[in-house]
Parts: sequence; structure tokens; C-alpha cells
Amino acid sequence: MIEQQQPEVRQKPEAVPFSEFLESIPPSTITAIADLTETKSYASGAQYYELGTPDLQLHCPDDDCNGTRFFRCRTSSPRVSTDGFSFIYITYVCSNCRKTEKTFSLAAQRDKNAESGKCYKFGELPLYGPPTPPRLIKLIGPDRETFLKGRRCENQGLGIGAFVYYRRVVENQKNRIIEEILKVAEKLDVSPNIITALKAAKNETQFSKALASVKDAMPQALLINGHNPLTLLHSALSDGLHDQTDEHCLEIASSVRVVLGELSERLAQALKDEAELNNALSKLMGARDAKAVPRIGASRAEQETNRTSGAAGSSR
Repeated sequence: MIEQQQPEVRQKPEAVPFSEFLESIPPSTITAIADLTETKSYASGAQYYELGTPDLQLHCPDDDCNGTRFFRCRTSSPRVSTDGFSFIYITYVCSNCRKTEKTFSLAAQRDKNAESGKCYKFGELPLYGPPTPPRLIKLIGPDRETFLKGRRCENQGLGIGAFVYYRRVVENQKNRIIEEILKVAEKLDVSPNIITALKAAKNETQFSKALASVKDAMPQALLINGHNPLTLLHSALSDGLHDQTDEHCLEIASSVRVVLGELSERLAQALKDEAELNNALSKLMGARDAKAVPRIGASRAEQETNRTSGAAGSSR
């Protein structure tokens, strides 16, 4: 059982734009904001300060979008005081599909006589962090929920928890990952030695031995900057948690997620490229065969013309 870690409140000293804070800063971080508020004026000329609501660029998972889109705030801007934190909910909506929403829970405090201030993010819904690629979810299959638990730990800065969850996913799905690599290897008609090594690794019950045994057995199309992704994963996950800081575990966990994501993309792309190539060859061969048929037909027509012409000549 994994112990629940309490998120640590972190301080980000340098001032950042409010849009960057909402888009990129994880929860549980007190951050100095350069443009936290906007100055407004009453009819009398007196001034007050409202929370800024800049346009954001966020991922929209809707089928009509499925990518980064502009989001605009749909809630009214609350006022922000200098006397302690103001507790605020603001909701943004995708400007493209106008369906996907993003809600932030914040605590904001303005600096005196300035539009700047500081802000703390309690959380956001949907959860903070870039979306997990569908191909990666497909690759890890039955351990989807375990992976997402690790993703939530990573988003909250809980490095040990993220590391343990990700390692469990890779260990549990070792055979599934190698099986997908085998499919690509067989499609690409690589060296029989590579296929033999991959099959042996799949049958190896010990996780470390399995990954170590395929350090030289990887189709070229799946290498990441010239490196075997299974070797990278083995190197990262073979380190124990003893004497490791939470920050170090967070870095390693993040790297494991990135390598898994890139491997899933390369697996899908390699199979797609092979399918496209086979489809192109099939069309070209079909076009060649189709072109051959009219020539045969024309030849018969010419023969018939020659035969008819010959018969007519004989009758004269």
C-alpha cells in the first residue's frame, strides 16, 4: 500500500503573468503575479481592482477540437483586496467548441497600490496537467487507473508516489509492451536475432532481466534519439527509493512518463507507416494490372480488325 503524501506548499519567487500561472503552474504553489488585477474606476473617479481574466491556451479534449484552443473566462471578475486573501472560483470555456470548461479554485491577494499580487491555486477541474495521449493509455491497457494515479501524484509534486505507480505499471505491463514491439519488428522484417531476443524477454519473469536482455534488440524505427526506450526505462526504474529525495523521484517519474508516451507514439507510427506503404504498393500494383487489361483488349480489337480487313480483301 502506498502512503499518502501531503502536498507541500511551494513558493515560486519570480513574478509571472497571470495567464502563465493558470496554464502552467501546478496547485499548492504560492506565486507572485505581475498582472494579478486590473484597475477599474467608479463614475466618481475612485478606483478599485478586479481579478484579471486573461485568455488562456489550454488543451480541449472535445472531438471538435482535440488540441490546444483559446479559453475565455465566463464568470464575472471578483474584486481582490490587499487585506488578506480573497477566495475565488473562476470558470473558463473553450472558444471553439463552447462546451469544454475549466474551473480554477484560487486564493488571491493584491499588492498595495499596484495591479500585482500573489496567488495560490488550490486546484482545478479537470485536473492540472497535460492530457495523457490515448495511444499511451492503449499501450498500458489494464493498468490505466494505476497510471492515472501516478499522473495525479506527479501533477501534485508527489515524486515518490508517482515513481512507485509508474514503476508498477511498467512491471505489470512488461509483456504487453514487448508484444507491441514484436508486432513492429515482425512487420518491419528485422533481424531474426532481434525477434528471438524480444520473445525471450517476454517469457522472462524477472522484470530487470527482461529489460536488460533486450538492450541491443530494438527496431531502428523505435529508437528515441538513438537510444533503446526499454533500456532507458530499465535504467530509470532499477534505482531504489532509498536515500532518494522526493524531487529526484519526481524528475525520474516524469522522465518515465515521457519515454512511455514517446514509445507509444513511435509504435503507432511504425505500424501506420507500414500499413500506408502496403496500401500504396497495393494501389500501384492494382493500377498496373488494370492498365494491362486495356492493352490486351486493344490487341484483340486490332486482331479482329485485321481479321475483318483480311476477309474483306479476300472477297474482292
